[in-house]
Amino acid sequence: MSLEIERKFLVKNNDFKKEAYQKKELKQGYLNSDKNRTVRIRIADDKAFMTIKGKSNKSGTTRFEWEKEIDKKEAENLLLLCENSIVEKIRYYIKCDKHIFEVDEFFGDNKGLIVAEIELNNEKEVYQKPTWLSKEVTGNVNYYNSSISKNPYKNW
Repeated sequence: MSLEIERKFLVKNNDFKKEAYQKKELKQGYLNSDKNRTVRIRIADDKAFMTIKGKSNKSGTTRFEWEKEIDKKEAENLLLLCENSIVEKIRYYIKCDKHIFEVDEFFGDNKGLIVAEIELNNEKEVYQKPTWLSKEVTGNVNYYNSSISKNPYKNW
């Protein structure tokens, strides 16, 4: 298992799209969305993954993460076993200085929600903030994908 250290932000406009060097369609569901551990199935274009994440630390920036690529057909079958709704989004990859921001534009019941994430090497790491970033929502469980699968953005 490794540590995932990330910060999350809302995005204030669509300017990020013109900076993206890549994008992928993602579809994901949760076999378990317990706050102490989540088990996610994700299909990203032609690849599929199972991911287990532990509980976040107090600041919400760091948690254990284990991920393994799995067969896409198996992932499609596992999605049928997942809790509640399936989360659908397009992920845009944007290089900013030495880091990559992953910006998720959600669809379906979460249409209108756009969240950017940056993975860091440590919690104090300095990074450049693009102009399209808005309010930081790191640690706010409402913005966790496992949460919006249960309480979609349209209901907020």
